[in-house]
Amino acid sequence: MEAGGERFPKQRQVLILFILLGVAFAGWESRRYSVMEETMSGTLVANLAKDLGLGVGELAAREARVVSEDNEPRVQLDLQTGELILNEKLDREEMCGPTDPCVMRFQVLLKKPLGVFRAELVVRDINDHSPEFPEREMTLKILETSPPGTVFPLKTAQDLDVGNNNIQNYNISPNSHFHVSTRSWGDGRKYPELVLYKELDREEQAELRLTLTALDGGSPPRSGTTQVRILVLDVNDNAPEFAQTHYQVQVPENSPVGALIVKVSARDLDTGTSGEISYSFFYSSQEISTTFELSSISGEVRLIKKLDFETISSYELYIDASDGGGLSGKCSVSIEVLDVNDNSPELIISSLTSPIPENSPETEVALFRIRDRDSGDNGRMTCSIQDELPFLLKPSAENFYTLVTNGELDREIKAEYNITITVTDLGTPRLKTEHNITVLVSDVNDNAPAFTQASYTLRVRENNSPALHIGTVSATDTDAGANAQVTYSLLPPADPHVPLASLVSINADNGHLFALRSLDYEALRAFEFRVGAADRGSPPLSSQALVRVLVEDDNDNAPFVLYPLQNTSAPCTELLPRAAEPGYLVTKVVAVDGDAGQNAWLSYQLLKATEPGLFGVWAHNGEVRTARPLSERDAARHRLLVLVKDNGEPPLSASVTLHVLLVDGFSQPHLPPPEAEAEAEAAAAAPADPLTVYLVVALASVSSLFLFSVLVFVAVRLCGRGGAARAGRCSVPEGPFPGHLVDVSGTGTLSHSYQYEVCLTGDSGSNEFKFLKPVLPNILGQDVGRKLDVKPTFQSSLGI
Repeated sequence: MEAGGERFPKQRQVLILFILLGVAFAGWESRRYSVMEETMSGTLVANLAKDLGLGVGELAAREARVVSEDNEPRVQLDLQTGELILNEKLDREEMCGPTDPCVMRFQVLLKKPLGVFRAELVVRDINDHSPEFPEREMTLKILETSPPGTVFPLKTAQDLDVGNNNIQNYNISPNSHFHVSTRSWGDGRKYPELVLYKELDREEQAELRLTLTALDGGSPPRSGTTQVRILVLDVNDNAPEFAQTHYQVQVPENSPVGALIVKVSARDLDTGTSGEISYSFFYSSQEISTTFELSSISGEVRLIKKLDFETISSYELYIDASDGGGLSGKCSVSIEVLDVNDNSPELIISSLTSPIPENSPETEVALFRIRDRDSGDNGRMTCSIQDELPFLLKPSAENFYTLVTNGELDREIKAEYNITITVTDLGTPRLKTEHNITVLVSDVNDNAPAFTQASYTLRVRENNSPALHIGTVSATDTDAGANAQVTYSLLPPADPHVPLASLVSINADNGHLFALRSLDYEALRAFEFRVGAADRGSPPLSSQALVRVLVEDDNDNAPFVLYPLQNTSAPCTELLPRAAEPGYLVTKVVAVDGDAGQNAWLSYQLLKATEPGLFGVWAHNGEVRTARPLSERDAARHRLLVLVKDNGEPPLSASVTLHVLLVDGFSQPHLPPPEAEAEAEAAAAAPADPLTVYLVVALASVSSLFLFSVLVFVAVRLCGRGGAARAGRCSVPEGPFPGHLVDVSGTGTLSHSYQYEVCLTGDSGSNEFKFLKPVLPNILGQDVGRKLDVKPTFQSSLGI
């Protein structure tokens, strides 16, 4: 009894609602307005305020709005004046195609109280399209024995306009054999037939060319033309005949592309080419030619495009069968497209109110409309929501529904409701559409924002670009609306010496943190600060979080070579005795890097050497060592290019040039520096003029003569001194070390010129030095010994 008692009041409420709606709609009859196509946007259609009997202010107060069936905003309502105006230029052919009249249905929706005004807008056609034939030329084959009065079908033209603006008449250029008769199909469309009124004679004229013109009924009329080529043939006394003059076919709209629609069949009693039949469309609109395909041999009509019942529900095809002798027959095919339940219901929200204040009485949450583009049961629908929710659906006219609260809401129990509106049609199979609505319940500001983390650690690489996004802090507020809108800010730093205002900034809306300037790891490795988050409630609530920024090192410092120095005017030359064993330490390249970590890990590499394979550089410590024993064939002067590279990404590097001089012991003078020789070689490589060549030859001749004289003089003197030496202090045996003088000039590592006499013991099997003393006793030999660090004994491998 209680359940029945609850049901009857609800039924009474629905009945009362429909009675009230009927009273509200009783004074509003459906109205029809009209407008010419191509009318400019902004044109006045009607004054709805007068037609509805409402004041202009009442339209705005009741939130009047225009809702169209296809959701296209082609018209709009000016709430200030109550006028219905065009929102865009209308094209009747685009909106309705061949359908006449072209009607656009719409409703005017009013609220407080709810009311719906139904109206129609008829778009009238203007003559803005000319007739067009499908082909620029058509060919007819006609027997010369055809009697006068024989009718030959011609392909029709197409005009996108309708009514009187469509094709009304056909005519043909003047000739002595044919005229055109204009006929009408059952739907009122006109088609031409070529009528023979004078016999043909193939021997007299085997071919005729005529111009067929299609005229519409517009003002002024438009026209289109095509050429008709007539070939006069010999006798063919049987025309093709179709098994049926009219075919009727029903096709489901979900038929696949390529499906066989119908097969027409005609036969011809003639034989040979006169009995060969070819099928074709003799009236084919653009829609038909893009939807169906006719096999000229088999007569099969197949689908080449998906059908849509909601767009076009029927088609009329006209097929011509022609034999090889020029005779033809025709038939028509009516195709009815069957509706299938292929369109799901649609739900269009007109208004939605959220959030809903808690403790409010029955409140309207949403107003929406449902529709289904299918027909019959496929287009009938039911609408529902979940049972456990405190909301009700109230139906109204024109498939409109109102979603209202069923009692007061309490946010402390539930702050958010997810409502699923389900619309189901009655087709087979049933299709449904679900639409989710989220309704929030507003509250008071009783929760402070809470950061996702108590502290944040951000890492940023040095040398960053200014205004770089380095991280984000995030806080959430469980309140709703303005009470949950969080604003972020930087709090004053605890350390007043930290220039926080010049280091970072924060986006007040989303908590993005930005570095205001480029950071330098070598100057500032880390800093920290606090950020605050406050909501916009009254009064506002806030919280804090700690942010620590760690600056990461970037490989922005190239290695710097400490030794050997590269910025001095004179290059540093390293001395290497020719007796050095493999692995002998020649020198060591010393470099540093201002970066940290792997960016400061240095490696050394020998890039270029005067003689590859003689020297090697240790990759980790920069030591330059010999890689093999030295020989007499090795050049006395070497230049090494050493690359110092760090381990950063990308790696940075520096290079250093080393000059190494091979000496036969440390008393051998230095050779000229590489730069001087390079200049000399460059000068020698320059092309010389003839006069210079002559001067060089002459100078060489004189110098050769002088050198020969000097050598003779020196030989005589040495022979005399050799006898005195043998008689006195030492003897000079024959062997790899003949007695001679070593001259050390001041251009080497010594500051003065020295001359030494070298003597060897005659009976020494090891060929050791007996002594080494200067020939000129007044020179400071002690200084020489200190600079060269000469040892008592030198092996003969020094080659001095």
